[in-house]
Amino acid sequence: MRQIQPALFSLILSLATTGTAIATEKVTTLNDQQAVAVTIYNQNLALIKDRRNIQLKNGESELSFRDVSAKMRPETALLRNTDQPKILSVIEQNFNFDLLTPQKMLEKYVGKIVEIATLNSASGEESIEKAKLLSVQNGVVVQIGNRIETNPRGRYIFPKIPANLRDRPTLTVTLNNRAKGSQPLELSYLTGGLSWKADYVAELSHDDSHLDLLGWVTLDNKSGTTYKQAKLQLVAGDVNQVRPQFQPRVEKFQVRTMMAEDNGVQEESLFDYHLYTLNRLTTLADNQSKQVSLLNAANVAVQKEYLLQGQNYYYRSKQGRIGQKLKIGVFVNFKNRTENSLGLPLPKGIIRVYKKDQSGHAQFVGEDRIDHTPKNESVKLKLGNSFDITADRVQTSYSKKRPSHAHYKQAAQSDFKITLKNAKKEAVVVTVREPIPGDWKIITEDHPHSKPTASTAEWKVSVPAEGEATLAYSVLMQY
Repeated sequence: MRQIQPALFSLILSLATTGTAIATEKVTTLNDQQAVAVTIYNQNLALIKDRRNIQLKNGESELSFRDVSAKMRPETALLRNTDQPKILSVIEQNFNFDLLTPQKMLEKYVGKIVEIATLNSASGEESIEKAKLLSVQNGVVVQIGNRIETNPRGRYIFPKIPANLRDRPTLTVTLNNRAKGSQPLELSYLTGGLSWKADYVAELSHDDSHLDLLGWVTLDNKSGTTYKQAKLQLVAGDVNQVRPQFQPRVEKFQVRTMMAEDNGVQEESLFDYHLYTLNRLTTLADNQSKQVSLLNAANVAVQKEYLLQGQNYYYRSKQGRIGQKLKIGVFVNFKNRTENSLGLPLPKGIIRVYKKDQSGHAQFVGEDRIDHTPKNESVKLKLGNSFDITADRVQTSYSKKRPSHAHYKQAAQSDFKITLKNAKKEAVVVTVREPIPGDWKIITEDHPHSKPTASTAEWKVSVPAEGEATLAYSVLMQY
């Protein structure tokens, strides 16, 4: 579609200051706001409590509640007098989210008469013609006199702004008020467009035995309005919502990032969730991303783990040589306990881990995502695969066996040899974890195994510095 000319947009803005609201409406803006509280959930959901002092007349009247969220769920809106709830009742409410733009003005005037002003570049004179808007789909189609034109040159002039077209998101409420004077009104509602997430930065000690953990909360406001000096609370947990049967429109926004400050955050239990309250008021500007400090824990004890993870299908048939230079996963584990400098509910998010090199510069060594982690639970982070530690795996034998009981249909014995190689200058311990199908029993082994689950065998194998070690075992399976 042809770009709407700047002169048109200037005309619309000048009209918006005078003609947007219906003359009989009482208009309230952010200038009347006394306080605002914002509770944000993990799932693009927030609860807004907007308190304003408003002068109302006695009897039935219209109240235009401006500067609300453009992503408001109007069916959740509740307007009440916080001091005397019984003197005010809501008869009807309408949420006007059809916002004033040049394109919307054109759409509202389809089938109606507008004026088109054109400038004669030679004479400098402007001429104005009346035109009927026929269509604004993929361009503008108008009728001027007896002729039809598409995308005519010039600027459009409209007689007025339609009553249902607003320059800002507005909730219009029909009220029955039984008292005169200024009243403390609170509008509460659920809205989309607000979200938060936790991000963590961890730095490992030189020997990988401890880490320092810093937690951030990143707040995103794409709701279409600003919340000035808001009381901010965050709910961590998976709150159930009834999903709508349509896909919401995805819009793009420019995001400005603010540097984090060391703000205190209080944590408490709320139902089966956890509530974090920022200890100071903060402003959430529209189209803004903001970070605030969540936690700062030093000297958290960790355990480094090397893991070779097997596969169930290795045991079901003849395999021969399964793989050479297999990857060994590198994990860092720690306990979320008070005695380990933590002991706080950790909201889900990504933990990014760094470690200083020999020059003292922090280098990125991996990241992993954690789920909501209660106090006293463990956190396990996979940071990547080891460069210096590899494994070769071969199935040395496979034979069918007679089942030991009538309820087994098949039985087989499978023998494996795993060679672990370590190019590091220090010895390491590698965990070999094997998921084994059916009813199984280890027949022979050169390292003792444990059985963490009914379908898993696990070995801890020490591998010397710049050396190698082998794990050989036989397993009988029946199923």
